[in-house]
Amino acid sequence: MKKVPDVELTEEQLEELRGALGAEKDSLEEELAAHGKKIGGEWEGDSESKGAEADPIDAADNIEELATNIPLVGEMQKRYKEIEEALEKIEAETYGSCETCGDPIPYDRLEANPAAKTCIAHTI
Repeated sequence: MKKVPDVELTEEQLEELRGALGAEKDSLEEELAAHGKKIGGEWEGDSESKGAEADPIDAADNIEELATNIPLVGEMQKRYKEIEEALEKIEAETYGSCETCGDPIPYDRLEANPAAKTCIAHTI
């Protein structure tokens, strides 16, 4: 068993949570690539259409797609970063503690949201 501050997760539980995080990360990478483009280390919303549009309808479609993709990619990138942070905590053996109070995050909560940073009492 890996020791986590005030919590002991079995190797099996830890592997299950790592697997869930990895699967969600892979899925998000696909979704991000479908709705945006990576510039440096950050993702930006994008549209399929490139360049100046001769047809005003095409230009309007491009603007509408961007208006949808920019906030969507922003939310997905936020979740992606939470997942990366959780994976880093697993490697550093600091995973499973509430960032607010330091108490253990119950396994059931981690199972429901493996990237959870806080216990239920400190959920915003």
